[in-house]
Amino acid sequence: MPAQAQGETEDGSRFASIAAAITCVAVVGIGLSLTIPLLSIEMERMGASSTLIGINTAVAGLAAILTVPFVPRLAARLGVVRLLVLAIVSGAACLVAFKLLPGIAWWFVLRFVFSMSLGALFVLSEFWINAAAPPARRGLVMGIYATVLALGFAVGPTLLAMLGTRGFAPYLAGSGLFLVALIPLVLARGLSPVIGHGRGRSFSAYLRLAPAATMAALVYGAVETGGFAILPLYGLRLGYDAETAAGLVSALALGNVMFQIPFGWLADRVDRRLVLLAAALGGALGSSLIPLASGSFPALLILLFLWGGIAGTLYTVGLAHLGATIRGPELAGANAAFVVLYNVGLMLGPPIIGGGMDLVPPQGFAYSLTLLFLAYAGVVALRLVQQPEA
Repeated sequence: MPAQAQGETEDGSRFASIAAAITCVAVVGIGLSLTIPLLSIEMERMGASSTLIGINTAVAGLAAILTVPFVPRLAARLGVVRLLVLAIVSGAACLVAFKLLPGIAWWFVLRFVFSMSLGALFVLSEFWINAAAPPARRGLVMGIYATVLALGFAVGPTLLAMLGTRGFAPYLAGSGLFLVALIPLVLARGLSPVIGHGRGRSFSAYLRLAPAATMAALVYGAVETGGFAILPLYGLRLGYDAETAAGLVSALALGNVMFQIPFGWLADRVDRRLVLLAAALGGALGSSLIPLASGSFPALLILLFLWGGIAGTLYTVGLAHLGATIRGPELAGANAAFVVLYNVGLMLGPPIIGGGMDLVPPQGFAYSLTLLFLAYAGVVALRLVQQPEA
């Protein structure tokens, strides 16, 4: 085969491989953004208290933390594609089962299983894309990956707006989108990376080996969830009505979508740790300016757009840095640690940021975010001093 034709074949295979992995993470975004508001609304109709609804929602993070560390070992036995197919099918089945079994007790079980499926999709899609991405374009590919994830998060609310929250329609639509994701996965079944049967490193070993990358996941999880959950409350404390306060979250989410690819491109051209440090310091600066901008709604929107974009790149660049630091069979275990820390951040963020706002109302919201970013900036700066060479 001529060299040019062989190169085109390799490029086509790489594209199909990356497309399959990106499709899997889009399913994660759709699944989370659809079920979080839909199940909360349905449980309220059932008469569940806010506390019970919150506990049921927290089961998602708990399920990921408990089960994600075992995903690489299971994938080594079953194969990456087989486990991804199993996760997609079980996730689709759970969505329908939520409607078929409308009981709070059942929903705790179903939410745990559903979150297990999403956790497997998260870990294996990130492992696959990190393994398939060309080293020179890893940041750009991760930027596209994160953008698709963010767009997936936009699909759930859109479905609810179109189909409503009653009846089978939103559950069947979500389940159908899950199953559609099987198409690129099956087409790329021969291109998936192989996970070795070795024991791999411990969770703490990955933290020591790539602290700047792994801690980026924790801080991003805390900031993203805490920001999205508490920002509307902050808007209410400033005197805005509920609709206007909710609009603040839209500015944050839009910035998150728009900044991923440019920062991913930048991370391919300079030391990724420097990009992470710049994102952390930019996040701290943006957080500290929120109280100053809070008196003007347009200024606050612009600031949240910029701040949300910069903060959101922690996940993208952190994931790219992880793939560049840890290669081979151990990458799957490293991705599992990355996802676990992200979920730890999901659980820690709202109480930390909400507690800060209660402690120093209302600007403690901004101050607690600033401290989170500064703490992470300290981790990255220390790593740069300890290991000046990337």
